[in-house]
Order: sequence, then C-alpha cells, then structure tokens
Amino acid sequence: MKTEKDRIQLKPWTCEINGGRVSLNISPSRRLLDILRDDLGMTGTKRSCDIGRCGACMVHMDGVPVNSCLVPAYQAEGRSITTIEGIGRDGLHPVQQAFLEEGGFQCGYCTPGMIMTVIALLDEHPDPEPEQVEEALSGNLCRCTGYAAILRSVRRASERIIWERRGPGGKEDARI
Repeated sequence: MKTEKDRIQLKPWTCEINGGRVSLNISPSRRLLDILRDDLGMTGTKRSCDIGRCGACMVHMDGVPVNSCLVPAYQAEGRSITTIEGIGRDGLHPVQQAFLEEGGFQCGYCTPGMIMTVIALLDEHPDPEPEQVEEALSGNLCRCTGYAAILRSVRRASERIIWERRGPGGKEDARI
C-alpha cells in the first residue's frame, strides 16, 4: 500500500543559499521555510505564524526580503536565498552588532527576521526617515521589547553603515 509520502512527486530543485549551490529532490509545493529548517538544518529562520504576518521567517530572495513561510519551493527555484546564517560570515554585520549593543532583542525569537528586514531597509535607504523604518518593520512582530530598543538598533546600524561608507576624506565613497 502506498503512503502519502510515496504519492508526492519529488522533483529536482536547485537554488543558491548563502552563496552555495543547493540541490535537493523535493515536492515543488513545499515551503521554503520547511526546506531551510527541516532539510538543511538552518534553524535561524524561525517558524511562527505560518501565514506571513509576523516576519520571524524573513529571508532575502534575490536581495528582497520575503516571508519564507509563504514561498513555495517552485518560486525559489534558481533564485539566490540569504538567511540569517549567511549574514556576517566574516564577523558581525553592522546590523547584528547594533542589535547587540542596543539590546534590540529580548527572547531573540523575532531577532533574525528583524535583522534581515533592517539589512534590506538600510541597503536601500542607509539613512532612513522614521516613517521608512516604521513601514519596513510593519511586517515584523515582537512581543517582548516594545520596539524602542529595536528602533535604537536601526539608528545605530544606520550610523555605522554611513560611517563605514565614508572614504578616507570623510566623504561618501563614490564606489558605493
């Protein structure tokens, strides 16, 4: 007798995750979140609401933040995925450092998703207006901090990124 698992059509699936090529045989309808956590052991991407409302499962797909709980495998096929494990491989990313320094976490469950969202925001807007920060974080829920420490973390990360981009003469580096 065939089981449910036997009836599911497995297909070759390939994408780039954190700079490395990954190839698996999976059902195209599986969620990216499940592939990352269950198949690849990347548990930094958190499972929480499963409906795209909390931001705990945030990853970057081709540089754009997405809720991995809403991405079926077939939509991630051939794409470049970055998870929290792929951030700061050569030391802490400025956003990670700012969250540590400003206490932008308490239980830590939402922190990976917050960091992924803030990195995407600061990549696009290195010196964001408060409204831009609020809009970017509107899809990330935290039940512990009350957001004050998270907002301080964003400001500190912004300042650090701007400072790092300044060239030796103190002006914005034209290469960026």
